[in-house]
Amino acid sequence: MDLIDELRAFVATAQTGSFTAAAGQLGVSNRLTSKYVAELETRLGVRLLQRTTRKVGLTPAGEDLLSRAPALLDDLDDLIGEVSEGSRGFQGVIRISASVSFGEIWVAGMLERFGQRNPALSFDLRLSDRHVDLASEGIDLAFRMGRSDTLSLKARKLGGFSSHLVASPDYLARRGRPQDPAALAGHDCIIDTNRRTPRRWSFGSGADEASVTVQGRFQVNSARAAVELAIKGCGLAYAPRFVLREALAAGLVVPVLPDHAGETSALSAVYLEGRVLPRKVRALIDFAAEDIRAADLL
Repeated sequence: MDLIDELRAFVATAQTGSFTAAAGQLGVSNRLTSKYVAELETRLGVRLLQRTTRKVGLTPAGEDLLSRAPALLDDLDDLIGEVSEGSRGFQGVIRISASVSFGEIWVAGMLERFGQRNPALSFDLRLSDRHVDLASEGIDLAFRMGRSDTLSLKARKLGGFSSHLVASPDYLARRGRPQDPAALAGHDCIIDTNRRTPRRWSFGSGADEASVTVQGRFQVNSARAAVELAIKGCGLAYAPRFVLREALAAGLVVPVLPDHAGETSALSAVYLEGRVLPRKVRALIDFAAEDIRAADLL
């Protein structure tokens, strides 16, 4: 058995949680995938997976191997790709993580544009509003908003995005327009639990900062859902500009407290520290930095 095939079978099985899903990902039979993993366990002299009738789990040895094997396989793919890169450009797969709203609004389209320049590249975009573990899930690059406290990650800032307070004209006609942040305490506010402080909305900075605790009937874990509720007159939404841009342009919502600057946060491309960043990933980050500016989303 080939060690590389064995490692690929193990990683796919560990990440998907089943031999069937791993076989589909690898394009081989379920039986061959299971055989590759068994041969790897024999080669190493340890059990890597705990097998049950319903799912596959990791042993401590399996967890240790999974923390390192995806990077090893990626480095091998990059080495092979770079040797044959010459006239064919970048090759292989780039695995990307992003939040759901930002991934749908910008990342997917950006990857399509980058893919046009690099037809031999494939992309695995995984959208989730949780901060995934890049090492254990085999992620090459994540686009994240706000501060990152993970010491094992390096970050390249791509820009800063601001949040804005909006409401539908219908809501303001019924409830009146707040004149300052303190007045928000008496309004229906749509709570986005993905924000760092969902019920504490801040405006301005430094000595001019004003914060207010808000309440409302609707609580969601999506900025896009919060804006949709605001469009329907359910309350005020506090959301990033990239989510609001189309609704504002169409007049479905209007700015509230435009003289009070909203919160600002960084948008960064983050990746694992302690390993050489593959050239194709560096190229994608460079492209993303230019593309986000051209898109005028921040």
